[in-house]
Amino acid sequence: MKLIIQIACFNEEEALPETLKALPSELEGIDEIEVLVINDGSTDNTLKVAKEHGVDHIISFKKNQGLARSFMAGVNACLKYGADIIVNTDADNQYNAEDIPKLIRPILEGKADMVIGSRPISRIKGFSLVKKILQKTGSWLVRRVSRTNIPDAPSGFRAISQNSALKLNVFNAFTYTHETIIQAGLKNMAVVSVPVRVNPTRRPSRLFKSMPSYIIRSFIAILRMLVVYRPFRFFLTLGLIFFMAGFVFGVRYLYFMIIGSGAGHIQSVILAGVLIGIGFQMTLVAFIADLLGVNRKLMEEIQYRLRKMELNKKDIDQKKNQKGDTELFSDF
Repeated sequence: MKLIIQIACFNEEEALPETLKALPSELEGIDEIEVLVINDGSTDNTLKVAKEHGVDHIISFKKNQGLARSFMAGVNACLKYGADIIVNTDADNQYNAEDIPKLIRPILEGKADMVIGSRPISRIKGFSLVKKILQKTGSWLVRRVSRTNIPDAPSGFRAISQNSALKLNVFNAFTYTHETIIQAGLKNMAVVSVPVRVNPTRRPSRLFKSMPSYIIRSFIAILRMLVVYRPFRFFLTLGLIFFMAGFVFGVRYLYFMIIGSGAGHIQSVILAGVLIGIGFQMTLVAFIADLLGVNRKLMEEIQYRLRKMELNKKDIDQKKNQKGDTELFSDF
C-alpha cells in the first residue's frame, strides 16, 4: 500500500520546511510513503527548499496556475507514481500532520473513498465571524447539492483512494474543495469526515485578496456547480419562479378587469406575458441542460475507463520489467 502526500506551494519558502518535517515517515497499514510538492509558479526559493529537503517528487509550473489546477496536477502525478492513497495538505502547516492516520484509516478499512478533515471552525481564532459564517453556509450548500454530510467542505486536508482519484475532474479555477465533494457525492462515492486539529495561523490566506472578493468568488463557484451538477433542478426552479411571478401579475390584471379598471393596468398583462415567456424558456433550458448533463456523465465515464486502462498498463509493464530483471539475475 503506497501513500503519497501532495503539497501545493506558492511562495512558501518559510513555512515549507516545518510542514515537511511534520509529515510522518511510517504509518500502520502503509508500506511506502512519498511526498509530492507542486511548485505553483513561486517567485521565492520554494523550489530550492523542496529540493534541499529531499522530497520524492516535484512538479514545477513557470506561472501560477491557481489552487484548483495545482491540485489536479498533483492528483494526476500521484496516480502516475502509483499511489494507492493520496493525502492533500497545505504548505503553510495549517493542518496538524499527526492526524494523517485518522484521515487514511476509513480508506484502509474499506469504509470510505474520500475522507475530509473537519476543522473546529468555531474555535479557530484566525477566522473572523464573517468567514466562519461563510464557511458554514458554503458547507451547508455543498451538503445539499452533493447529498453528503460533510461539516467542513472548504477543508483542503483530505485523503482520496486511487479509484476515487481516477474519477475526479475540477472545472473551477478558484478552488477544488467544494467541487470534488459534489462530484464524489453525485457519483455515489463513500465520503466521510473525521475531526482534525489545526495549527496556529501564520499569515492571511492567499486564496483571496479581501473578504468581499472571497464572498463573490465563492458565490460564483457554488452557482456554477449548481448549473453543472444540478442543471435540471436549477433551471426548472428558475422557470417556476418566473411562471409564478407572471401568474401573480396575470391574476392582478384579472382582478382589476373584473372591477372595471382593467384598462389602466394593461402593463400587468404585458409583464405577465414576458415573465411567463421567460419561465417557459427556462423550462426548455432545464431539459436541454439535463441532456447535456447526461452527455457529461458519459464523457466522465469514458475518461475514467481510459485512466484506469493507463494505470493498469503501467502496472503490467512494471511487473514485466521486474520479471525480466529476476530472470536476468538468475541466468547470471
